[in-house]
Amino acid sequence: MRISTSMVYDLGVGGIQRLQGDVLKTQQQASTGRRILTPADDPIASASVLELTQSMNVNDQNGTNATTAKNKLSMEESTLTDVMTLVQDVKTLAVQAGNDTLTQNDRLSIVTELKGRYQALMGLSNTTDETGQYLFSGFKGATAPFSETTPGNVTYNGDQGQRKVRINALREVEVSDSGANIFQRIKTGNGVFADAAAAGNTGTGVVSPGTVLDISKWNSATNSKDFTVKFDVNNGVFPSVTTYDIVDNVSGNSLLTGNPAAAAGPYLRTYSDGAAISLKTQAPPDTNGVPFDYGAELAVTGVPATGDTFTVKASTNQDIFKTLSDMINLLQNPGAVANNSAALHNGLNTAMGNFDNALDNILTVRAAIGSRLNEVQSVQNTREDLSTQYKAAISNLQDVDYAKTLSDLTLQQTHLQAAQQSFVKTQSLTLFNYIQ
Repeated sequence: MRISTSMVYDLGVGGIQRLQGDVLKTQQQASTGRRILTPADDPIASASVLELTQSMNVNDQNGTNATTAKNKLSMEESTLTDVMTLVQDVKTLAVQAGNDTLTQNDRLSIVTELKGRYQALMGLSNTTDETGQYLFSGFKGATAPFSETTPGNVTYNGDQGQRKVRINALREVEVSDSGANIFQRIKTGNGVFADAAAAGNTGTGVVSPGTVLDISKWNSATNSKDFTVKFDVNNGVFPSVTTYDIVDNVSGNSLLTGNPAAAAGPYLRTYSDGAAISLKTQAPPDTNGVPFDYGAELAVTGVPATGDTFTVKASTNQDIFKTLSDMINLLQNPGAVANNSAALHNGLNTAMGNFDNALDNILTVRAAIGSRLNEVQSVQNTREDLSTQYKAAISNLQDVDYAKTLSDLTLQQTHLQAAQQSFVKTQSLTLFNYIQ
């Protein structure tokens, strides 16, 4: 085979260029720390790296979402903590206001403090997060959840939705709660029934919150859940005797006799200060031929007057704003406070019971928030572990082995130098150098 001079040059230059390309590629691998510079270097590994990178990016986004969820839940939890502190301060003021040695001016000073707490409560209920979204307006993040029409009459402008943030492929966590559930859906009384003194009572009777002994009996279909306890005082004997009747307000019948309630006493049961008034047949003295047991009782302390009444009704929802407003109105009413301390104590007892229910309600919401925060933290920990695994897998696929790469680079440079030197020697192979 005849080898021309041009062929020698072409082959020599091609070999040098190829070796220079190998050296350049190895240098790039060493400088970037990556074995795979283009998909052609390792198609299978490149595809795996792409898939892992996409999964890692999704995992990182989930981490960002989880941080957002954690911040929002922490903000809500902090706000509800402030609300609880405020309600506890109000309860302290209620206890202080119940001191019979206070003057009306003293109570008006407490009213001033309570009005400040009322405005603070309105502010907390309309709290916004770092993005300007209202915490307690449901899906209506741009709408202030609560607005006041008149003092104590507050309207909820949000909805019942709960905003959610996706924290992994399978879980969206709720990062908000409906303000109606927190501030408005609060049961009165003991949460099952509420008792209250009539506004026209003239005695000193103060009613307790009452006790549920058997919830299934209270929820019986035969229970109207609407009763009045009325008193009569017989002053014709010494000492005077106070009796009472329990009237079913739906049927108009006395629970004690089973007959239409008598307009005036004396009644069958004898009142004893602080003794339980049971919504259950007591025979004697009850004469009702149909026994009843509604699984509840209450107590009245003090000295009721003839005609004094106390109602017992199923608990209803009352928002915390109205409870606080009613307490303010009670304390700034000189007639009720100055002339009838029983009205003051009954009103304060009602408020205290409602505030206790509000605190229980908020505690329930806070417990749910805490559970969600724990879940977010757990997902964060798992996400960090996954991120470490993804990075390790990608590194194993595409990162260079520096010891091998530098060794290869040295060998390739040696090959290149040898090729360059041999090419120089090849150039000198010509007969013209020997012709004189």
